[in-house]
Amino acid sequence: MDKASIGGAFLAIAGIIAGLLIEGGNLGQVLQPTAALIVFGGTLGAVMLQFPLTTVGSAFRSLAHVFAAPRKQETQVIRQLITFANKARRNGVVSLDGDLEAIQDPFLKQTLMLAVDGTEPVELRKIMRVTLDSLTEDEERLPAVFESAGGFSPTIGILGAVLGLIQVMQHLDNINEVGRGIAVAFVATIYGVGIANLFFLPFAGKMRLRIRNGHRRREMMLEGVISILEGMNPRMLEIKLAGFVDGANREQGERAA
Repeated sequence: MDKASIGGAFLAIAGIIAGLLIEGGNLGQVLQPTAALIVFGGTLGAVMLQFPLTTVGSAFRSLAHVFAAPRKQETQVIRQLITFANKARRNGVVSLDGDLEAIQDPFLKQTLMLAVDGTEPVELRKIMRVTLDSLTEDEERLPAVFESAGGFSPTIGILGAVLGLIQVMQHLDNINEVGRGIAVAFVATIYGVGIANLFFLPFAGKMRLRIRNGHRRREMMLEGVISILEGMNPRMLEIKLAGFVDGANREQGERAA
């Protein structure tokens, strides 16, 4: 599990609850099913109106990646490409045909397959650039779902508060009921603002970070295969690919090596 995501969510919720309790409040004051129904139902409905159902479903399924620790794949990919470069240097690029079945990453497998089939480096770059841009565009839709939800939920929270105040106005003859009703009405605003800033927007930010890392990894794969096709020295290739890895991951890979 990703310690930053788990710890951040826990710290945010614990801090708010602790502040509420210190001020003499209790959880029963903010646990209002009606307000939650208005905010969550309204936000989900607005998001489904904006995005296709398949995109919304994919976005919520991808939440597992937000809380899962990212795998340090860059150093593994570099070692794999260096192995391919040494083999191609000895026996030619065609000799890599037998390694295609063992490659798990679809992008790397497709890129290497085109290289083995004799595709020129310039054409290979053009073909895989289209695939890379298409994959990135599809992935960018997922955090956009949560960014939209983060924009809708505060407004829908205000809508819930107004609906609650309308109900309060019908009981102006009972001042005790009015005070309690106003407190309940503003719980919807708390839900809307809270879920936007504690969950939806951070989810989108973390997902965009993971998408950028994946895009950089695919760029590294493409440059590595093209360099192998051009006959680059494996040692030079290793130095070139190391530029795609950030400092922390590079030091971790060097220690592992």
